[in-house]
Amino acid sequence: MATKPTIYKLNIAISDFNRNYYDSIQLTVALHPSETVERMMARIIAYCLNSQENMAFSKGLAAVEEPDIWVKSLDDQIKLWIDMGEPIPDRVKKSSRLAPAVKVYSFNSKSNTWWEQNKSKMQPFNNVQFYQFDWSQMQVLASFVERTMDWSISISGDSAYIAAEGKECELTVRELV
Repeated sequence: MATKPTIYKLNIAISDFNRNYYDSIQLTVALHPSETVERMMARIIAYCLNSQENMAFSKGLAAVEEPDIWVKSLDDQIKLWIDMGEPIPDRVKKSSRLAPAVKVYSFNSKSNTWWEQNKSKMQPFNNVQFYQFDWSQMQVLASFVERTMDWSISISGDSAYIAAEGKECELTVRELV
């Protein structure tokens, strides 16, 4: 019998000073059996960094042809494609053709190696932005995980400050160029 995903519920107050965007959102996030907690947390942070109307988690790891997060227009056109991890250049090329804006968030200990090996292949894609979360900070954030979470996240410059029920963490978001 296949292992089922673990469901997490979050209430998040977002204060994004970079975009002058302020909102309170409720998310239900499924942790796929083959997904790490750090990856799930990276998905949640990427969602918060880009939060907007019609944003949704896709089927994620269960649907390889879809991004982790996307924004679709009312006529079902993809407006924003967000991938997590270290995608191969062919995937980035394909996503750049399917959406006018693409963002890739890398978050683990091998991110620097992946970027150095692939950046020359990725730079021709003008509508793609690459970001990296600090791995040690992601591990701290992963220690916050509970089945139900209440967060406050403040985004300013290249940092996200997360407060969660007596715990606090700063997460650096570095743009890869």
